[in-house]
Amino acid sequence: MNQTSVTKFLLLGFQTFQSIRIILLIFFLVCLFGTICGNLLIIWLVASNRSLQSPMYFFLTQLSLSDLLLTTDIVPNALYILWNDGAAMSVSGCLTQFFFFAFSETSENFLLTIMSYDRYLAICNPLRYNKVMNSVLCVTLVNISWLLGFSVALINTLAIAQFIFCGPNVIDHFFCDLAPLKELSCSDTHFIEIQLFFIVIPFGLFPLLIIIFSYAHIVQAVLRISTKTGRGKTFSTCSSHLAVVSIFYGTLIGSYLIPPKGKSLAVSKAVSLLYTVLTPMINPIIYSLKNKDIKYAIKKTFCNLNKLN
Repeated sequence: MNQTSVTKFLLLGFQTFQSIRIILLIFFLVCLFGTICGNLLIIWLVASNRSLQSPMYFFLTQLSLSDLLLTTDIVPNALYILWNDGAAMSVSGCLTQFFFFAFSETSENFLLTIMSYDRYLAICNPLRYNKVMNSVLCVTLVNISWLLGFSVALINTLAIAQFIFCGPNVIDHFFCDLAPLKELSCSDTHFIEIQLFFIVIPFGLFPLLIIIFSYAHIVQAVLRISTKTGRGKTFSTCSSHLAVVSIFYGTLIGSYLIPPKGKSLAVSKAVSLLYTVLTPMINPIIYSLKNKDIKYAIKKTFCNLNKLN
């Protein structure tokens, strides 16, 4: 059994930002409301509009589910911590929060990879697209993404559960992330760090390489189109996905690959806010503003609602 003298952690949240506490509360509430409404809107639009019954939008609904999972895991508790100027969380509660955080982030990583492959097929092999990207393959790819996300999150959580926490128990963060938990561990974490490293490389780096490969071929295919209008129209079908990918990997790289010595605690929290709180709200906005089909579906829905009234 894991012998530990610490049964609870004290999460400080944003105690060093007392001057903007009200602003942060409003920010978290807006992000929570915006993320839930925006992603539920995307899911509802895809489910209720025949024009959006395609693999690309099916994958988009899964991305929205992942964002909803991440937001509901992090933001309500962060609001509670902020409101109470710090809050206690049990070790099991902390591990549970980390599990769902890792589950949603890892699943989103694989979903973004599938979406890039979908765009690659649609643009580079349009004649084979409908045959290859059929409903069976779409459901299979999504199930694999969620299963891999669950497995990676479970392995990481079980690895962290081996840490021995004997004090102190203060986490100067707004959620239970790997780095602060590792710092509080009284046991040797080198073996577990190596274990986690060999998990992150295949499940983190390989999907990114597939995305880069897909977009390299997409750019080549777009550049071969003779007309400027044709190039713009073709690239517009994947510009929203490219924007989401850039934000997702940009914030994760800023958070986990930049050495801690090069970042202050305030900067670390700000970067964490970007990928845990802000990004899930921005994703549906990006697709709503940059995707013509989504914009048309929104206009059509509101027009139908006005007719009913």
